[in-house]
Amino acid sequence: MKKETTKPGIGRYEVRLAGKGGQGMILAGRILAEAVALYDGRNAVQTQDYGPEARGGASKSEVIISDGEIYYPKVMNADLLVCMSQEASDRYYYDLKRDGLLIIDSTNVDRSPTTRVVAVPITELAVKATGREITAAMVALGLICGLTKIVSEEALEKAIRSLVPKGTEELNVKAMHAGLEEAKRLLEAGLPISLPREL
Repeated sequence: MKKETTKPGIGRYEVRLAGKGGQGMILAGRILAEAVALYDGRNAVQTQDYGPEARGGASKSEVIISDGEIYYPKVMNADLLVCMSQEASDRYYYDLKRDGLLIIDSTNVDRSPTTRVVAVPITELAVKATGREITAAMVALGLICGLTKIVSEEALEKAIRSLVPKGTEELNVKAMHAGLEEAKRLLEAGLPISLPREL
């Protein structure tokens, strides 16, 4: 897709969003990829995988972002891993790069395989902001945007409005802003780990 040469360069950047069915990981991946490709002008590809159960089974969405060609669409070593369930944290942490960023939903994840983690009560923030747990995925996207800058706030909001079910746009955008505010709070407080390289 079209890319803007005025943006800072980025090599291959791998994102994995993982949780369980019903948490909105697939939709979140589609939103992130569309935001990056259609509105921020970079190349992006999204793939997904989920268990046989409609809800409750393992679910993951992967997004590869690059200014160049993307020859392989799957995550090999994630730069960023977001885990919304304990199973996801236990299963996918070992594919994270040594200097990668791990974000866990501390509402649903009781233990982390590392101390180099950003633990945020993502689902709790979603309920507080919108009254609905399903909007936790949008809170997670806001966190990603605010902490890593791999996608712009404007692009993310446009993609959310384009892809969420009609009539829920404002609710989902509100959840995204809750994630952005939490990211801002975390950065102002000083995170105990190194964030990914500046893009």
